[in-house]
Amino acid sequence: MEILGSFLLVFGSLFPIVNPPGSAFMFLAQTRTATHRQRKEMAARVAFYAFLIVVGSLYVGSAVLTLFGVSVPALRVGGGLVIAVAGWRLLNARRGPTEHDIEIEPSPENLKSAAFYPLTMPLTTGPGTIAVTIALGTGQPFGNWVPSLAMLGALLAALAISALIYVCFRFADRLETLFGRTLTDAMMRLFALLLLCVGIEIMWSGIAALIRSL
Repeated sequence: MEILGSFLLVFGSLFPIVNPPGSAFMFLAQTRTATHRQRKEMAARVAFYAFLIVVGSLYVGSAVLTLFGVSVPALRVGGGLVIAVAGWRLLNARRGPTEHDIEIEPSPENLKSAAFYPLTMPLTTGPGTIAVTIALGTGQPFGNWVPSLAMLGALLAALAISALIYVCFRFADRLETLFGRTLTDAMMRLFALLLLCVGIEIMWSGIAALIRSL
């Protein structure tokens, strides 16, 4: 029960923010020129980086922020701005031939570097995910390095989120084949609008917290 409780807490808190199915359309929009094999490799990298970010935020996130003198509200403001800008760019991407989409050049070096930024940070596990995970780590018994059943449940939840990211991102191009380019483009723009709103919401929560601290 302790494992299940911590698993449900972490997974239930992170899934709506990470939103692997919705993020898959963002991933596809930026990797249209990549082959299916390249997209598979990038999906594995993004899932791995996402796992590291979630686990790192759980156990060392608050310490890192304290070391650099950065508060969680400031993280939300800065990170929310990055997310909002990314959503705005995707929302206003021009329709038409593939070469006009916002996408990453399919060279090996560009794909490797883009797997972390911007595909993992901030589009998949951005400041919203980090802020929530840090809050979970500081307020729950699994947020320390003492081995426990609660810690195991939290790690399993992070692994489950990463696995969902991998599956959704790997088969993102199959979704386009299933729905068609027009419907996929419409859904991508819908999720881009939601991404923009999420960024503004994260910024606003950070600004409100900063104002209250004055």
